Amino acid sequence: MTSKWLFSGAFLFELSSWASLSAQLPVGQAALMYATAHALGSLMLSAGIWLLLPRRYKFPLPWSPLFIFGLAFFVPLLGTVGVILAVFPALYMPRKQQEQAWNSMAVPELPFRPQDQRRDLMFSDGGLQDVVRHAPSTEKRLNALFATRRMAGRDSIPILKLALRDPTDDVRLLAYSMLDQQESQINQRIEAALGQLASVSEEQRPAVHATLARWYWELAYLGLAQGSVLEHILSQAREHVEQSLISAGNGESHLLAGRIALQQDLLEQAEAHFQQAELAGIGSQKLVPFRAELAFLQRRYADIPAQLATLPEQLLQRPPFAELAKYWL
Repeated sequence: MTSKWLFSGAFLFELSSWASLSAQLPVGQAALMYATAHALGSLMLSAGIWLLLPRRYKFPLPWSPLFIFGLAFFVPLLGTVGVILAVFPALYMPRKQQEQAWNSMAVPELPFRPQDQRRDLMFSDGGLQDVVRHAPSTEKRLNALFATRRMAGRDSIPILKLALRDPTDDVRLLAYSMLDQQESQINQRIEAALGQLASVSEEQRPAVHATLARWYWELAYLGLAQGSVLEHILSQAREHVEQSLISAGNGESHLLAGRIALQQDLLEQAEAHFQQAELAGIGSQKLVPFRAELAFLQRRYADIPAQLATLPEQLLQRPPFAELAKYWL
């Protein structure tokens, strides 16, 4: 009811403002009468429309009613008519709400357990690296680090090292503790094997040397050592594997010795160990990746396709051989 009285008053004041323009009055008096009547009419019109507006359009005050008043008052003659033609159809004939074409959903959190996957799919660390590098939420980056516990050490170490540069202390400390835990476990096994080496008989010493070589190699292979420390670890691994080969040579030890020599750029020794490993019963397919790498380092590029071609087709379709096969075959 209030809005109807306001609209009626606004209508009468607007009529009087137009009438003042046609009356035979002095220019100044006519302008004053018009401005006063037009202002009162615009004010009542604004108040009436504001009362009818939905709540979300009424605020913030005073800008919502002031905007309507400005449109009606500062456009002479046609301002009030324009506001009425613009607002009333929208109030009484609103547009029908269209059916939503999609459901808007928030970004899901990382799962606390791995999703069901096909057995022939391999775990990929690319997604976790992107989360650690780009996710704005600290909780998501922490969840990504926890997810690395189900990954192989070789794949998880780069993600943990990336997290060491995170701006948040919690993320950095968690990554450091997880890296330190992996390194500490290997060092404990090395210390235990060194303790055994001093007390075992001569017949058992080659097996202990082989164990030490594998754990030293594990430190280097996982990337837990860098620089001069890496050189020392590789030299220790090479010394122990050579000790294990003196009296009890086997294919696995020759393969490990070849990989260590390959890492130390001792290419001729690596090739000799790979040959000995094959003679000792190591399958040729298991040696293919290392022989292909050896051929690349020796710049025998023509031998690489022949090496990779001996691998099964199914294996060439999976990482890391998929990209190699795409380039070399």
